[in-house]
Amino acid sequence: MQAFAAPGAGGDAAVTLAVVHSRALAGIDAPPVDAEVHLGGGLPSLSIVGLPETAVKESKDRVRAALQNAGFFFPRGRITVNLSPADLPKEGGRYDLPIALGILAASGQLPAAALAGQEFLGELALGGRLRPVRGALPAAIGAGRAGHHLTVPEDNADEAALAGAAEIHAAGHLLAVCSRLRGETAAPVHPAPPRPDAAAGAPDLADVRGQRQARRALEIAAAGQHNLLFVGPPGTGKSMLARRLAGILPPMTPAEALEAAAIASVGEGGLRASAWGRRPFRAPHHTASGAALVGGGSHPRPGEISLAHQGVLFLDELAEFDRRVLEVLREPLETGRITISRAARQADFPARFQLIAAMNPCPCGQRGDPATVCACTPEQVQRYRGRLSGPFLDRIDMHLEVPRLAQAALRDQPAGEPSAAVAARVHAARAVAQQRQGGPNAELAGTELEGEDHCDCAALAQLDSVVDALGLSARAYHRVLRVARTIADLAGAPRVSEAHIAEAVSYRALDRAPVER
Repeated sequence: MQAFAAPGAGGDAAVTLAVVHSRALAGIDAPPVDAEVHLGGGLPSLSIVGLPETAVKESKDRVRAALQNAGFFFPRGRITVNLSPADLPKEGGRYDLPIALGILAASGQLPAAALAGQEFLGELALGGRLRPVRGALPAAIGAGRAGHHLTVPEDNADEAALAGAAEIHAAGHLLAVCSRLRGETAAPVHPAPPRPDAAAGAPDLADVRGQRQARRALEIAAAGQHNLLFVGPPGTGKSMLARRLAGILPPMTPAEALEAAAIASVGEGGLRASAWGRRPFRAPHHTASGAALVGGGSHPRPGEISLAHQGVLFLDELAEFDRRVLEVLREPLETGRITISRAARQADFPARFQLIAAMNPCPCGQRGDPATVCACTPEQVQRYRGRLSGPFLDRIDMHLEVPRLAQAALRDQPAGEPSAAVAARVHAARAVAQQRQGGPNAELAGTELEGEDHCDCAALAQLDSVVDALGLSARAYHRVLRVARTIADLAGAPRVSEAHIAEAVSYRALDRAPVER
């Protein structure tokens, strides 16, 4: 491509203004930002205003080198770049391309009219190559709502095209963008990549032999979107079961897939097109900090609970997590959102995840195992379980003991029921709940649960006696009712009966099993 020199390139050149549209990143939203470039007389300089962070201030050096190495003339007057609105913090290298195009348009090296109805994102290498940025998917959604086309680096094109909201143009170099804007080359709209089969490659429940009650609990948890805790000795299949939960959950709706993808797009790893429509499965290590779980940083980023939105958050070795870290999960487990507040900004991220956890019954892990002897004292066991507070456990609907099975019994067990068959029952139960109340049973209000349409009087009386006997809180009372409602849906029963209550109570192992002395 041939580069153009600007006429009247001296320091007394006429004052010129160009405006290039772009997008910022605020949580999972992409508010519009205009890069206003003003060329005036005076000593050569380039200043960027509009609340830029350090990476944005440094863009003046990247832009200068990229323009010169691409063969363009860099104006010698005073250049002022205003990133509007001025009160919105700007971060990252995403504004490099808009600033460069604004300088070229203001200096007459690009037709300013070609920028109308266009938005641009991209970080510039010193040679003019375009590097990917975070948050291309939210930017594409915002550009589509505004009726604009969006130009992004080639590495972001598949991600942006997944939104299906705006015409996406992919470019690998600054010269390619300028050539298209001058009409010298055609730039077809980047097609959306093929969307993968959401169920492909997921671990199958058929791999799990035995553990019938644990498999049943997993099915109930999936059908009602209930939180679940497995308690048992090492090697009993707790983690194996947990990793198969996402494979029996119902397919994501387009709105759910788009929201989950937007969060992945602004996360550290970015969005992979192969992950579109698949329920997220996040499994942070037990040494993770509170900020790693809920999100944080001076520029708030989503944490594990938001990256697991519409999917599964698996906490293995639950009792090994710092207690203060687990306590930060209490609010998002109830509300499905997390608000991260910092001195300069605030970000709100969705966090509607399904928690599944696993832990040993005691510090040595052998308590209740008939094949070995537990060396832990009752006081040690009590302290170990005491790492999980009562309010936190109240927010876990189901606690289940997973016993060790003899090797001979495991070998003789037939292959388990495949995930596809279990998923069909889960999907049918979810459809019943969706038609009845517009959402999963885990989100049912307490007043609805106690109505005659949901529960028999005898079943409520039975639950009252159980609550008195176990000393359950009001929150645990309603969670038992929600689990019972899901059990009834799986059985095709219109109302919760005493049998459903009895099974739901059986999934409160930590409430029913005090430590022996």
